[in-house]
Amino acid sequence: MIQIHVNGRPVHAEPGEMLLAVLRREGIRVPTLCHIDGLPPSGACRMCVVEIEGQRGLAPSCATPVQDGMKVHTQSQRVVQARRTIVELLLADHPDDCLYCVRSGNCDLRALAEELGVRRRISSRPAKRVLDVSSPAIRRDPDKCILCGKCVRVCEEIQGVAAIDFVGRGAKSHIAAAFEEGLNVSSCITCGQCVAVCPTGALTEQDDTKEVLNALADPDRFVVVQHAPAISVTLGEELGLPAGCDVAGQLNAVLRRLGFDRVFDTAFSADLTIMEEASELVHRLQNGGRLPMMTSCSPGWIKYVETFSPEHVANLSTCRSPQQMLGSLIKRYFAPKQGIDPARVMSVSIMPCTAKKFEAGRPEMGDCGLADVDAVLTTRELARLIRMHGFVMDELAPEPADDPFGERTTAGRLFAATGGVMEAAVRTAYWMVTGRELEHLEVQDVRGLTGVKEARVQIDGLDLGVAVASGLGNARRLLDQLRQGRNDLHFIEVMTCPGGCIAGGGQPYGTNTESVQARMNALYKIDERGAVRVSHHNPAVQRLYDELLGAPLSSKSHELLHTHYAAREVLV
Repeated sequence: MIQIHVNGRPVHAEPGEMLLAVLRREGIRVPTLCHIDGLPPSGACRMCVVEIEGQRGLAPSCATPVQDGMKVHTQSQRVVQARRTIVELLLADHPDDCLYCVRSGNCDLRALAEELGVRRRISSRPAKRVLDVSSPAIRRDPDKCILCGKCVRVCEEIQGVAAIDFVGRGAKSHIAAAFEEGLNVSSCITCGQCVAVCPTGALTEQDDTKEVLNALADPDRFVVVQHAPAISVTLGEELGLPAGCDVAGQLNAVLRRLGFDRVFDTAFSADLTIMEEASELVHRLQNGGRLPMMTSCSPGWIKYVETFSPEHVANLSTCRSPQQMLGSLIKRYFAPKQGIDPARVMSVSIMPCTAKKFEAGRPEMGDCGLADVDAVLTTRELARLIRMHGFVMDELAPEPADDPFGERTTAGRLFAATGGVMEAAVRTAYWMVTGRELEHLEVQDVRGLTGVKEARVQIDGLDLGVAVASGLGNARRLLDQLRQGRNDLHFIEVMTCPGGCIAGGGQPYGTNTESVQARMNALYKIDERGAVRVSHHNPAVQRLYDELLGAPLSSKSHELLHTHYAAREVLV
């Protein structure tokens, strides 16, 4: 342990620690624009500069290791003026359309300008750069880019995709996809993690709210909505509630008040996914099928395998994601049963993930020219609609979702967190093989935020090897092990986003490890208190099999609930 002095006060630190980490631990705020927790410092933005006695220049605290006896000043006149100058220079090359920007009100650059009292523009308006709207999920506005590099780093260092990078030098430096093409012809898997870390409005999701509002206002449209398990424990943060606050009942209520004709719960189809996926796993185990089987719930992961690891396409479960299973049932079962022309139905989903926008547009996800899901709203888009209409979530009485797709188990809700799909599947696979319930439903080894988690599950003499990968960088390392001959795994869950859907690319801006952990803890508390904790005991799912599907993996199940994947070029 060493001692430094910060603003005249003694502070203890570990040798080799970065100064920024020490300052944050002591509750001393230092602004940053480029820093990403868990990654090595880049020092690109210089907003975190501090004054160190005896040093000529200001030092970036993110990249400066502490030294015994160091005397640091975080708010000297020199430091504050340097930060003001940086913000002024960034704003000199930045559009002034803040009133109309989607990040208005939660833009890091605008917040720093307000904090530092920057009230002037030191140059003329910049030249317009080409707006990239080629992706079905992500919109890129290069004019708003401040070259912090966070999007590049998360895409390459965390996700292992490297769809974008710095291009050019000096004043001509900018961020672009390969060959200056649109994201639609890049290796982008549309996960939206770049959107999540962007401090300005340079990267945003493609906004579908106008399309949804038009449908809600059209008396000839029957508008149906489903909401993913992750939404109920994250939406509240967008509306001023604590992280992890469960607003499932209020969510149903507010969606009805927005005008949706039916409100369904995607956790229902998560239970349905478990019935099909667990059955598929058991079938592969008993009949010599391709192993390890890999989950297919995360569309960014699916596109990653199709693009970067096509030799593993056959390992993917053929199950559609819960979003697409429910979308299929809405158009091909619910609508005809209600006497509604499927062409009149507008099927909307509320998802934590920008890649769900891409998934909804896949040609496999429709029938006779009708998409199973017509529009996807992220958590942030739904929050904007709620604020637009003046609803206050915590003032609404909880309401249930609608039948026949409203009942769900707590196993279905676990889908929102990394390891949740695996845990729910293990519970049901054990029952399918043995006819008995798993003695301890909590599969602790697959819980938590560790990048790769593994467990061995004993099922009537079968030593089932399972693994969970959180984030595509970790998934890539697991794939590399398989390429090198590893053969002791039977089932692998991959979530594209680190932490799972609760940390998806469409979730509230400013998501950090603490908020992700709070959301995860909320899900496990919900499961602990649940009356029905296994998917195979969902009565609504049982009725669906009795009335329509017959049994898991039946021909009708394959028609409505399964799909196929294939190797692809990078083109969306």
